[in-house]
Amino acid sequence: MSIFVTILVGATVGALLYVGRGFAAWTLGGALALVGWAFTGVDSPWLYGASLVALGGLATLFGRPDLRQRYVTARVMPIVAGLLPRLGETERIALEAGTVWWDGDLFSGKPDWRKLLAFEPQQLSSAEKAFLGGPVEELCAMLDDWEISQRGDLPEEVWAFLSEHRFFGMIIPEEHGGLGFSAIAHSAVVTKLSSRSIAAAVTVMVPNSLGPAELLLHYGTEEQKRHYLPRLARGEEVPCFALTGPEAGSDAAATQSEGIICRGKFEGEEVLGMRLHWRKRYITLGPISTVIGLAFKLRDPERLLGDEEDLGITCALIPSNLPGIDIGKRHDPLGVPFQNGPNEGRDVFVPLGFIVGGRERAGQGWRMLMESLAAGRSISLPALSVGGSQLAARVVSAYGMVREQFDTPIGRFEGIEEPLARIGGLTYLMSAARTLTAGAVDAGEKPSVLSAVVKAYLTEGMRAVVNDAMDIRAGAAICRGPRNILARAHVAAPIGITVEGSNILTRSMIIYGQGAIRCHPFAFEEIEAVAAEDRERFDRAFFGHVGFVFSTATRALVLGLIDGRLVRLPEAGSVGPWFGRLTRMSAAFALVSDACMATLGGKLKRREKITGRLADVLAWMYLASATLKRFCDAGQPERERPFVEWACAHALFQCQEALAGVLANLPNRGAAWALRPLVFPIGRNLSPPSDAQGAAVARALLDDAGARDALTADIYRPPAEEAGLGRLEAALAKAVAALSVEAKIREAVRAGDLDREPGQRLAERALEAGIISAEEFERLHEAEEAREEAIQVDAFDPKDYPGLRR
Repeated sequence: MSIFVTILVGATVGALLYVGRGFAAWTLGGALALVGWAFTGVDSPWLYGASLVALGGLATLFGRPDLRQRYVTARVMPIVAGLLPRLGETERIALEAGTVWWDGDLFSGKPDWRKLLAFEPQQLSSAEKAFLGGPVEELCAMLDDWEISQRGDLPEEVWAFLSEHRFFGMIIPEEHGGLGFSAIAHSAVVTKLSSRSIAAAVTVMVPNSLGPAELLLHYGTEEQKRHYLPRLARGEEVPCFALTGPEAGSDAAATQSEGIICRGKFEGEEVLGMRLHWRKRYITLGPISTVIGLAFKLRDPERLLGDEEDLGITCALIPSNLPGIDIGKRHDPLGVPFQNGPNEGRDVFVPLGFIVGGRERAGQGWRMLMESLAAGRSISLPALSVGGSQLAARVVSAYGMVREQFDTPIGRFEGIEEPLARIGGLTYLMSAARTLTAGAVDAGEKPSVLSAVVKAYLTEGMRAVVNDAMDIRAGAAICRGPRNILARAHVAAPIGITVEGSNILTRSMIIYGQGAIRCHPFAFEEIEAVAAEDRERFDRAFFGHVGFVFSTATRALVLGLIDGRLVRLPEAGSVGPWFGRLTRMSAAFALVSDACMATLGGKLKRREKITGRLADVLAWMYLASATLKRFCDAGQPERERPFVEWACAHALFQCQEALAGVLANLPNRGAAWALRPLVFPIGRNLSPPSDAQGAAVARALLDDAGARDALTADIYRPPAEEAGLGRLEAALAKAVAALSVEAKIREAVRAGDLDREPGQRLAERALEAGIISAEEFERLHEAEEAREEAIQVDAFDPKDYPGLRR
């Protein structure tokens, strides 16, 4: 019997590898049959001959497409159809809206690293550099985040400056009065502003993200573009986009906002239009907006436009001063004072010409939103998160050297090294992902899956980084006031995690839910073939898919055994092993992903803990890819190596643990048992970053000014006299200048030339003993005074305290 089993396996493998030729299946099956014969010791030419005949039949059946489709595919197709998820219209539109880029390579199990390394992101133009170095720097200097928090709004002169310099028109082309900036420039502006004021950054990024300008650029009529785009660019019109409502949060398609096609009067004339009713909330810039981008379901009960009654989600531009609109109230999002609030419309009548793109675009709003979402989601919140993280890294690396306890800078303690390492490693990784994703947008991609990755994982990264920074600054971090520049970022972190699709939903449903279908080499094609009842198309996709499973299983096993060492990438240099490990992880991810889809079928999208872990693997592979790309593009500078080593070790460990979590919880325990030796043939051999790797990151932050500058290159650096980071930076410079003097004194104490005494008296004794010069004593004194000033916290008069805005 074992001979028959071996022959069957041989023939099947030949077919599953989709050779399409009977001879190849015969050869493979025959070889396996000989092996089986040798192992079983059966000596029967008759039995072997019969086996070869059976093999020939199987090879012919699988090797000839016409026979395979008639006798195999025809029976397999209904079975697979029952396993595949059924796509609703909104899901299909969402899947078709974006493009597949590097996420497709990660799903393939065999990423093409040379393609990634050869990709050249667009660089900042001279005009964009001038804007960052001019108006953006000037704006940052105008911003006082404490004053803004107490006022509850940006000062009037800031609003005027934003309009004058067309900050609201970064994505609007120059021919329409905007700046026409690239995605990387847009991202750089938001990054720098967010290091200065979250409220200002949000105010600038929202009009340049998903909203009226973005929709008009792609779908608006020429008349709408001529009317609105110049006004939006100049700040004469303030836009908001009203999507979220009480009944429709993450499930935006469930909106109950409604428009009814009817005739009515508008500005004294009877026209064909829409009578609108809506309730929206959490709308940024809503309280001060002059034009509302409104998403609603449009109905035509009288069939005035055609035969359909339910036309679908529609987008329109509604002037906020029309009768029936209630707007102007404000939410208070955790005390961060950007303009945000609810608005309602009751019985608001407008002409059909207010639909974005005109009446021909009625019912196309969902497609518009899905096609436009990727660009804004790739830029705004990732940039804000990187700005907050770079600010935290710069603050605590200075504070770690300036703040002393037990006569030692606190950054030298291992307990501080640990969070410092996380701050440095995650900030480097996040910055790399920001620039790579913006580069993809500039290259014409609409990375719907990767935009969700950077939105979710960079906002979570900011929360982790800022939390660690708060712990390091300790008491100085929890006392609010002008000196505390981290408190606002700490408070604001949950806002970024919640908006543009909450991170819980994004992780558990969007990233893998869309990725598994859209980025998989065969899954979407199988779904489309089943829907079209196209047997030939399904045959190609299905047998390609099965061959893909066998190839990824082999690759996962082999690369797992040798830790990815077969992957050769000479241009990667010393970081080559990380590319190999990521390739191994990609193969393992592809295999486990297919197993989950095969065993759970359409139920997989409801197993959100499993899909969330699979999303973790995809996300951390992308973040590690971006890290290596940044390092290689920069010429592999040695001072950045500690950040890269830490980030890659952290990312790969997260991938490993997520895959282990999937296998531990996969309902089909037989499949999990079979997968484990393929995915982890030598066990879970990856470890989190070591203490030595963490110490190297901390030393780079504390001791290497060049590494620190490179890590925080995208943020605003205030003048030395400004409370907060300015004075902290000044104190750091003086503390570094005094290090050699302090070393002299410590050596004298160790040698017994000086008795140990408190700091200032010890310096005086060293001066008296001639161990240090008067100039060196003055350096010490200036450093101590600067330290003392930099570590102060704010305190308020009891009479003023009740009036502070919380």
